[in-house]
Amino acid sequence: MKAFVLIKIRTGEVELVLRDLYRIQSLVDAYMTFGPHDAIAMIEAENLKQIGQIVYSEIQPIPGVLQTLTLLAIESQKITGMKEAHLKRQLHPN
Repeated sequence: MKAFVLIKIRTGEVELVLRDLYRIQSLVDAYMTFGPHDAIAMIEAENLKQIGQIVYSEIQPIPGVLQTLTLLAIESQKITGMKEAHLKRQLHPN
């Protein structure tokens, strides 16, 4: 199961928070963003309970993190098929 965690960070501390995010074993990737949130982290876990535990015990306690919003990634078979077709077109544009 994957989730995207939108993170609001105290001014001037984005790089420090990103550094700490990359220490989390379940982190897939993280980016600084512009807009209402300062960063986004993609995490992966076996189930919803583990996602919640990662956010609660590993992301929210990072110094500088002010607020998080967790979005669960749900992928339907139809979307998976569309993604596979898109990748095939990129590899074989004919």
